[in-house]
Amino acid sequence: MRYHLISVLSIIATIHLGSLSKPLSPHWDDMRIKHSWNAVPENWESLGCPLDGTTIDLYVALWPYRENALIDELYEVSNPDHPRYGAYLSDEQVAELVAPRPGTFELVNSWLEYHGVSSSSVSMTHGGTTLTLNGVSVTQANALLGASYQLYRHVKTNETIVRTIGYALPAALHGLVQTVAPTTYFASPRTQWQPPRKRSGWAAAMPVSAELLRVLSTRDGKRSTTPSLLRWLYGTSSYTPVATDQNALGIVGILNDYPNPADLAAFMRTYRSDGADATFTVVQVNRGGYDPNHPTVEANLDTQYAEAMVYPTPVIFYSNSRGASGTTDWFISWFDYILEQTNIPRTISVSYSLNESTCPKEYAMYLCSMFAILGVRGVSVIFASGDDGVGPGDCKTDDGSVRFLPAFPATCPWVTSVGGTTGFFPEEGAIISGGGFSTYFERPEYQQQAVPTFLRHLGDTYQGLYNTLGRGFPDIAAQAMRFPIFLNGVEEYIDGTSGSAPIVAGIIALLNDYQVSRGKAPLGFLNPWLYGKGLKGIYDVTKGSNPGCNLGGFSATEGWDPVTGLGTLDFQNLQYILDVGSS
Repeated sequence: MRYHLISVLSIIATIHLGSLSKPLSPHWDDMRIKHSWNAVPENWESLGCPLDGTTIDLYVALWPYRENALIDELYEVSNPDHPRYGAYLSDEQVAELVAPRPGTFELVNSWLEYHGVSSSSVSMTHGGTTLTLNGVSVTQANALLGASYQLYRHVKTNETIVRTIGYALPAALHGLVQTVAPTTYFASPRTQWQPPRKRSGWAAAMPVSAELLRVLSTRDGKRSTTPSLLRWLYGTSSYTPVATDQNALGIVGILNDYPNPADLAAFMRTYRSDGADATFTVVQVNRGGYDPNHPTVEANLDTQYAEAMVYPTPVIFYSNSRGASGTTDWFISWFDYILEQTNIPRTISVSYSLNESTCPKEYAMYLCSMFAILGVRGVSVIFASGDDGVGPGDCKTDDGSVRFLPAFPATCPWVTSVGGTTGFFPEEGAIISGGGFSTYFERPEYQQQAVPTFLRHLGDTYQGLYNTLGRGFPDIAAQAMRFPIFLNGVEEYIDGTSGSAPIVAGIIALLNDYQVSRGKAPLGFLNPWLYGKGLKGIYDVTKGSNPGCNLGGFSATEGWDPVTGLGTLDFQNLQYILDVGSS
């Protein structure tokens, strides 16, 4: 819900934050560094000052007054053993949880007034966690933040963005403001698919069931990872969605990634003929474009495999913009849109990631808290874990040492991260599967048994290259190799956890359909369930590894591991677990 700043004080009164005494006006020129890089981030170069008249939409994220209230609530509504399991919150209830401390809005308003920011251009969003300053001139932004915004170009992609390599805040605001964006976040979230390339066929022939032989007698005989094989492998073939008026699957797209309906039709006619009439809805967020005449691999892969898994469940594709010359933060602007919706898709799939180290820590923590808000609203958020194993390149730090590079937002504890598998009898961890341990986020409660067991097995291997106390990822896995897709009417083959994410999202969307059709609450934030009662519906993957950083990477083993997580999902077993749990 969005409010203008002039109405904020009355809103605060309704959420019982207590009286707001007018604070003394501090010295707004007493600036302290909030975040800065030592140099322009790698692969970016400055093109100088932006054109006169360039404006930025600034997001000022505020620290909540009750620091742990949101996460405490998330665990309660997501834990099957808790009496409040499935009792998801409304937008207004979320606002109570995340409201900033008394006096924050008056103090921030005083700061903005000092710099001439009109209250009519300021609104409150994200349940009260964020102030949005619309159309701030670059000159004014520089004064507000002690910054030096410039136009930067990515030397490989030619993408341009308006950013600063450092910014500051008045000392009086440091304990109240968590982060401001866009500022020092440069990295473009990169799609996690590999360039189209053919892979060798399956592993050595093994005994197969008669049912699978029938599957392989069709186009699956090309030894590709097709919908019929996936639906058989993960047990969804016999389930037909019935709650299509109450359940939907959302797909997030950025960087001018667009799906093509004609390619979807060709894909479905070829690989799932009963869904030949499948379609998707496009929602353009923050003036995001949609040009079906220029489809991309990422968007087509996501929509084609999501549709193949969940048909006839509605699929919504969110096309997000970064604004002219990258003047808007696409992550936050998407939250700006989605959290205002009354009916959010119960399952959301995202196939983008970046190296965690390229994100300012407090910015990453803020985004992660937004995913927690989706969780308490009853939404299951699925993220691809990346395609670089434990890290791309040599992973050398500024001092020349090696450090594994975990992928964000897959490392956020409040999303479900999906790694990759290959082969079928049994499945093995795919060598591309992103996995490891977060540098920023500590190990969450639901991993307190699974992850230490793996670490004891690992011993001193790679000691010092990763954070032994960090959130482990991925959580689960699915097929990641040799996906046939249609692009501009031509069939191509794609590898990547970008395919794994919509497959898992499809399975979860079907489970949500089953729940809703019985009058039950959707699954919401999945991880406490997956690491607990849902574990019996997961097939452990014990072979494979995820090399990276010029090293062999981690190895899959019994139990959780940072290659395939807990393993792969079995829809029918999970459906049975839901039945037993509700009886």
